[in-house]
Amino acid sequence: VQLQAFGGGLVQAGESLKISCAASGFRLGDYGIGWFRQAPGREREGVSYIRSGHGTYYADSAKGRFTISRDNAKNTVYLQMNSLKPEDTAVYYCAAGRPIVSAWFISSMYYYWGQGTQVTVSS
Repeated sequence: VQLQAFGGGLVQAGESLKISCAASGFRLGDYGIGWFRQAPGREREGVSYIRSGHGTYYADSAKGRFTISRDNAKNTVYLQMNSLKPEDTAVYYCAAGRPIVSAWFISSMYYYWGQGTQVTVSS
C-alpha cells in the first residue's frame, strides 16, 4: 500500500500548479482523500478533501482558488491550485482514510499518507 504525491515545484505568486496523488496497492476510490500541507515551523493543516463518493471540502484559505478532483480509473487524486500566494508555500501531503465529513481536516483520521511534495511560491 503506497501513496505518492508529486508535481510540486517553484512558481511565482499568481500562477497555478496542479499536484497529484497516486496510489498503488489499493483503490483510491474506496477512500476519502485529503490534502494537507505543512510549512516550516507550523503545524500540518488540512487543505481539501474529496469523499469516496461525491462531495468536496476546502479550508477557508483554499476556497475559490483550489479544486480537488479524482480520476478513479487512474487511481489518482489531483489538487489544482490557482492564484497561488507565498503563504501557500509548504510541503503538501495526500492521505487516504474514511473520516467523518465534519472532521476531514484532522490528520489522525487518515490511514495512509504519501511522502509529500514541495510547493514554493515566490513573491
